[in-house]
Amino acid sequence: MAGTILAIDQGTTSSRAIVFDAKLKPVAVGQQEFKQFYPKSGWVEHDPEEIWSTVLATCRSALRKAKAKAQAIKAIGITNQRETVAIWNRRTGKPIHKAIVWQDRRTAEFCESLKAKGHEPLFSKKTGLLLDPYFSGTKIRWLLDNVKGARDKAERGELAFGTIDCFLIWRLTGGRVHATDATNASRTLLYNIHTGTWDDELLRLLGIPKALLPEVKDCAADFGTTAPELLGAAIPIRGVAGDQQAATIGQACLEPGMMKATYGTGCFALLNTGGTAVSSRNRLLTTIAYQLDGKRTYALEGAIFIAGAAVQWLRDGLKLVKTAGETGKLAVGADPHQHVYLVPAFVGLGAPYWNAEARGAIFGLTRATTAKELAKATLESVCYQTRDLLEAMRKDMGQAQKTILRVDGGMSASDWTMQQLADMLDAPVDRPPILETTALGAAYLAGLKIGLFPEPALFAKTWRRQKRFTPKMKPAERDAKYAGWQDAVRKLLA
Repeated sequence: MAGTILAIDQGTTSSRAIVFDAKLKPVAVGQQEFKQFYPKSGWVEHDPEEIWSTVLATCRSALRKAKAKAQAIKAIGITNQRETVAIWNRRTGKPIHKAIVWQDRRTAEFCESLKAKGHEPLFSKKTGLLLDPYFSGTKIRWLLDNVKGARDKAERGELAFGTIDCFLIWRLTGGRVHATDATNASRTLLYNIHTGTWDDELLRLLGIPKALLPEVKDCAADFGTTAPELLGAAIPIRGVAGDQQAATIGQACLEPGMMKATYGTGCFALLNTGGTAVSSRNRLLTTIAYQLDGKRTYALEGAIFIAGAAVQWLRDGLKLVKTAGETGKLAVGADPHQHVYLVPAFVGLGAPYWNAEARGAIFGLTRATTAKELAKATLESVCYQTRDLLEAMRKDMGQAQKTILRVDGGMSASDWTMQQLADMLDAPVDRPPILETTALGAAYLAGLKIGLFPEPALFAKTWRRQKRFTPKMKPAERDAKYAGWQDAVRKLLA
């Protein structure tokens, strides 16, 4: 097991740890789900202590399954759910409140007030983001204003803010390192993606003390070493990236024009734009794809808040299926003459609509509608939303922009859904053998820093395709189905 890397993949619904060998093949996995808290409509929270305990447990489990001693692990890479906010006491390490999750919409009114004052163009110019509750900055403001004594303590430098990667680094290093990477920093509404610095003007507008903030590093950098008692040895932490950027790296989308989409709880599509931060005219985000050796590579990003979560709703909410995998089988048997559309705006609509107040709806129900049609509508909603993103990207990059979409994440395992996706996009969809590319990207970054893995250009040559899905749907059918989706969204927003 010499030359192995431990990747921590801390997601929205579960924590995973994966041991990779020196050829970047997964050897063993530990995984645990954790509780979701919904204190009010549109509010979503996690317990940072539970996240920490699941991360520690899954790391130990993966090492045990791999029959690897901690001394054999050369480095740790971390990837994480982005935008989720934790604030903790620097002296005790204890969180002052539950973590506010990226899906949470409680700051929608504050975002609207900032827009009304004309501040959104400034935020967009500096951060590449829009004023939306999705991002970390307004969540930090809410915690400072609503947790007793938090603002005073923050002003005195007694508190620390971090996205989940940062919180884990703090805990893993025994409180010795307060740092994040450029990709996670770029999702906070506080970080100037052009200068690579926390922005004083934006901090003033949001009322956030600079003393809260972590140091920002490259994605492949020295993030300290773990406290020896946690895993059995002091292991260097050498790679960090937000989950969607880590997936972009894991999918080897390392050249301008390459695009990936990850289908997990939500769906996030990133189009590599190289050293140019393309400013979107179509309500997409400009973000840092990765930063290596101080050099930033940018991407256009489209964010869909609900993808796999809609399948979970069918399973856990409506009890229509027992496993997520059943939905594809149901969809195959759906009545092709029924035109049922699910707009899964359970926590608002993301790109390109950015409507925090929208909520989900189903259109086209009849007495003949069954679980089959609902399953089909749920899976198709992901394909329609992806087309929304691709249409916006094509407009931003020029109508001639043609791309092959590389896919990963749990939903990409469904052949039926991926074929529908290729049909709806009128573009090839490539699926790699390893679907958990977020962890792969984190492992690569850590191994890159210690010299175990090759430079990005050589790493890109190792990418392999497991299956390609090519468009088969007739143009008239594709256009009619997509027009029906657009009509459903219009009705919802009305």
